[in-house]
Amino acid sequence: MFSRARRSSLPDHIEIDAGDGAVRIRLKANPRAQRYLLRLPADSSGPVLTVPKGGNLARAEHFARQHIDWLLERLQDRPDHVAFSPGDIVPLRGEDHVIVPTGKLRGLVTVGATEDGFPALQVPGADDHIPRKVTAWLKEEARSDITRQATLHAQTIGKKIAAISIRDTRSRWGSCASNGRLSFSWRLILAPPDILDYVAAHEVAHLREMNHSARFWRLCEDLAPQTPRARIWLKKNGQRLHGFG
Repeated sequence: MFSRARRSSLPDHIEIDAGDGAVRIRLKANPRAQRYLLRLPADSSGPVLTVPKGGNLARAEHFARQHIDWLLERLQDRPDHVAFSPGDIVPLRGEDHVIVPTGKLRGLVTVGATEDGFPALQVPGADDHIPRKVTAWLKEEARSDITRQATLHAQTIGKKIAAISIRDTRSRWGSCASNGRLSFSWRLILAPPDILDYVAAHEVAHLREMNHSARFWRLCEDLAPQTPRARIWLKKNGQRLHGFG
């Protein structure tokens, strides 16, 4: 038990006995949250338990034990595909957002938060139209972010982009044609911003070096110093981005 002086201090995680072994659950204190919330993020980082203001370790463990059967069922039956339905978790720019219907028939998709302070995509329209609306909105967000970063990198090296297209490619995250046309996967909007920035820099670098020579990689790292780390991230996490939408 924690003493009163240490009540606000939480460990990084707890382990709850599940019969055949222990389930590791990360703890995340959120002073805006009004209640405990157990969830599975869209990535493979494992279960997370949100601890509200005034919460403590003992109550967090008790809540986790109460819901361990629910968690085990979700872990076992968790689908590989996230359809962008109400309640689904979407990693917008690398940060998990829950899809929340607004209950209104008209309007635009907006970024907000639930009553507990969890990031949310607030989507109008009938539930069966929500996946299409979320996908269309994400593609436009991808176009905006990619165009901004690609234009910035092109200006840095004094090159001009002929056009930018946003597609749903499976074999590559981006491409550069000899006529200066760049193409990118819209799913980059699901990755952290520095990953999207790396791919934008990579394709812009091809405007000068249409190869993968040492000179190309030097230019790529000049534009995006995070290049080595971003390449590792994509190899490790890229496949799961294709499980959305």
